[in-house]
Amino acid sequence: MAEISALPSSLPFRLWVRLPGWARSVLKNKKSLVGILILVFFFAVAMLASALAPVDPQRMVGRPHDPPSQKYVLGTTRQGQDVFSQMVHGTGTTLRVGFVTGTIVMIIAIAVGLTAGFVGGFVDESLSLITNIVLVIPGLPLILVIASLIDNPGPDTIIFVLCLTGWAYGARVLRSQTLALRHAEFVEAARVSGEPLWRIIAFEILPNMTSLVVSSWIGAVLYAILAEAGLSFIGLGNPNNITWGTILYWAQNNQALLTGAWWTFIPPGIAISLVGLALILINYGIDEITNPRLSSS
Repeated sequence: MAEISALPSSLPFRLWVRLPGWARSVLKNKKSLVGILILVFFFAVAMLASALAPVDPQRMVGRPHDPPSQKYVLGTTRQGQDVFSQMVHGTGTTLRVGFVTGTIVMIIAIAVGLTAGFVGGFVDESLSLITNIVLVIPGLPLILVIASLIDNPGPDTIIFVLCLTGWAYGARVLRSQTLALRHAEFVEAARVSGEPLWRIIAFEILPNMTSLVVSSWIGAVLYAILAEAGLSFIGLGNPNNITWGTILYWAQNNQALLTGAWWTFIPPGIAISLVGLALILINYGIDEITNPRLSSS
């Protein structure tokens, strides 16, 4: 019986020991831990949306602009829809836009930047030319053009355009770092030993840029979330899709600020700010882990 009762208390320790070293370092950093907990909360809300808010977010459930009450925690919109239900159901779509866009952007940036920096020559010149062209393409006018060509532009349209225009800066930064590393001793040793090009890039150069890659990925995710909210707010998204940005759009469209219906625009604003704060805290924590001078200052 004593062994059975001692088992649960040892489970957290066993899970902690099985974590990779970098994961334990991130979790031991207070800033990154707080950021991760905030993100876990929002991801849990997105996964449990149907259980937390079974009411259809598009359904009229009360009077227009009912203030927060015991029945409606965050009040209702001008159309009588439950703001809490819209916030919960919009969490998943907003996070999907941010994290899918950020991941795709970084995959493209890594592939282009590391290949251009390591291979050099004509490949570098060609990829650098493409990168410079994409850098000068204005994202907002492009989204306006694409939105005018699509009947119901939605989150997928925003993801496509942001991925199309958002990878170039990260690719340029990674290319510069690769140029500094491609003649390092460990890279030359791998080249002499006959390692293929893809393996040198993936297992020799890329691990030495982990902090830069993670930092760029976090920036891309944050940029995508803010861009989705901003574009939806000015009406470039599909207002029938529930996201934090479309909640702000309808609040502005229904003059919530003038009528004092603060509960229709403050909750999505706080949610966007908290996700941004979480990503920034994680970035600060990773910087402190990779640069001990920051943690000691």
